[in-house]
Amino acid sequence: MPRELQVEIRQNPSADYTRLPQPAYQVVTAASRTGAGPFARPRVIDRPAEGPDPLDLVVSLRRNGDDLQVSAFRTGERTPGNRMHRAGLTISAPKLLHLAARLRTVWRDRLIGYDPDPLNPYPFASTVDFTPLAAVAERKVAELAEEGRYFLETMFEGSDRSLVLFREYLNRTLTELDSLRISFDSDLHLPWPMLAVDGDPSDPWADFLGHRHQIEQTGAAYPPIQPPNSARTRPVTSLNTDDQLTGIGRAPEVRKLLEDRSQLTVRTDSDLLLKALSAAVLDEDVMYFWCHGQFVANDSPYEQLAVRLSDDRHIDAELVRRHRRRHLDRPDAVFRPFVLLNACHTGQSAAAELDHLGRALVDLGADGVLGPQIQIPQEFAAEYAFAFLDHYLTGQYTAGEITQQLVRWFAREYRNPLALAYSLHCGIDSILELNP
Repeated sequence: MPRELQVEIRQNPSADYTRLPQPAYQVVTAASRTGAGPFARPRVIDRPAEGPDPLDLVVSLRRNGDDLQVSAFRTGERTPGNRMHRAGLTISAPKLLHLAARLRTVWRDRLIGYDPDPLNPYPFASTVDFTPLAAVAERKVAELAEEGRYFLETMFEGSDRSLVLFREYLNRTLTELDSLRISFDSDLHLPWPMLAVDGDPSDPWADFLGHRHQIEQTGAAYPPIQPPNSARTRPVTSLNTDDQLTGIGRAPEVRKLLEDRSQLTVRTDSDLLLKALSAAVLDEDVMYFWCHGQFVANDSPYEQLAVRLSDDRHIDAELVRRHRRRHLDRPDAVFRPFVLLNACHTGQSAAAELDHLGRALVDLGADGVLGPQIQIPQEFAAEYAFAFLDHYLTGQYTAGEITQQLVRWFAREYRNPLALAYSLHCGIDSILELNP
């Protein structure tokens, strides 16, 4: 006899038919509301009317035990008549992770920890503007670029023919082309923007990948299926913060910016944050964390990265997953913010065996996560947050565009390379969709 078949939709194939079309514009011209910053002068962005372009380059790094396989392709290159660029790396995963940890330590010790004068201790940690020490800053940048080149060269070292060909292809693509949109789809979370190519010896700034290109790190699976975005004229945001940091640098201006240009919720207690994460619908466009980040020891061999608001509770990836996991496959659940994790180390994890906080948020549905790879001076962190949010809240720029332009602007105006320490976990095309 006839009976009704049980059907489960896993891919949400009609989602694009339930959303408003993207704005049909070819050129965006915008100026900063403050009159200062990387977009202070009108800037033209070519963007196709049908939406974002495909990525320009995808580099995939896969781990099998300690062995690593790498592949890469550019949009339009892969056809039935050719093959993907692919090779096995001679370097092991533990060695590569060691190099990444070393590079972060070099940035911390040789730049932030630079202390030549007792009368002016740690000058690069106490100010945003490095121009009074421009000559020293330039030498430091040249040294850091050389460290970034050493990392990239060591990563792809080897004489195997497939590896030689891959190395030549990737180096040619990264150096001969500018402002590519690159996704490093990787099992290992590496400080990609801080790596460097062998480019113009007279301009080491331009050798950094984060200066030359828009970059994201991925590796997460498909995001949870969620209802279509609701049309808004005013974005919804949250400030998740430690009361002790509210007066540092431009932090008060960041809060006022969010109050003036969005519907803002402020949370200073972990209970409020965890309650919000436990709700099926947490429909925020931007979640901003202005708090402390640290590695917390436990009984396992690994330390876990955690952030802390005004109370003493450590909020790590597992705690966030525990409070949100029950909503992961609910069709009525909503959680898709762009997250700015402005806390030390939040762009990295202590070990490959652990998911860092950013990865957990992406797995749960966040559109993207931006956070620093190293311990960032608080003055700079507040300045960076103001510049990023000032432009993201316009709804006219993607996160990838903003992060690259901030690297270039802080370099040009302040001779400060610390914007390179901020890395995107997914979200290169994250953009605030607003109804005019």
